[in-house]
Amino acid sequence: MADEERNLVEILEEHNVIDIAKYINYVSAPQAGAVATFSGTTRDTFDGKTVVELRYEAYVPMAIRCINDICSSARASWSLISIAVAHRLGPVPVGETSIFIAISSVHRADALDACKFVIDEIKASVPIWKKEVYANGEVWKENSEFLERRSELGNAGLQEGRTCCSRKVKVEAQERKSCCGAKVKVEGELKFLERRSELGNAGLQEGGTCCSRKVKVEAQEGKGCCGAKVKVDVE
Repeated sequence: MADEERNLVEILEEHNVIDIAKYINYVSAPQAGAVATFSGTTRDTFDGKTVVELRYEAYVPMAIRCINDICSSARASWSLISIAVAHRLGPVPVGETSIFIAISSVHRADALDACKFVIDEIKASVPIWKKEVYANGEVWKENSEFLERRSELGNAGLQEGRTCCSRKVKVEAQERKSCCGAKVKVEGELKFLERRSELGNAGLQEGGTCCSRKVKVEAQEGKGCCGAKVKVDVE
């Protein structure tokens, strides 16, 4: 998805690897004195556990909109030429890239600072979810940036129902006995997100749990940069 600001944002479907050269070429320009990049790759261990792969799911339309808004926010703070962001969905084996960011600018400081800002904001607020698959189990993981943002929001008055990006979210939970994952409805988007039944079939070892709650999310549009990152904590 390109626009007049020279932003390219792509969410790649399962089994499509990221073509790093494509995105570097996109941001390259004669006037660019710097191209800063970030490549997020799957590592082989976490807390002493052997990692086999990471698996990603996303609410794609909102994720693309959020990332484009983050790019606009970066442009408002730094003098940038072009921005490219690509994120894979599905399984990402050890050593492969799950997210790649490339940003060009006249001077290196702008591109470097903006690159860090973009990845931090994506991790904190974009509706993309990660599961770590180990040799002996698997678990859905929350990014540290998301947890920090949630903590900041609480201190700023989450009691009012406000999110970081001015989107009001109401959550109503009811007990459910089936084991089919969390179903999230975002009103106004006419979009249903449902974790696959394999969540329950896999048993969610290593701290995970079966899918016992049904969560309905009613969202009202705000003027924030990226809307609400709907994260369902299953108890």
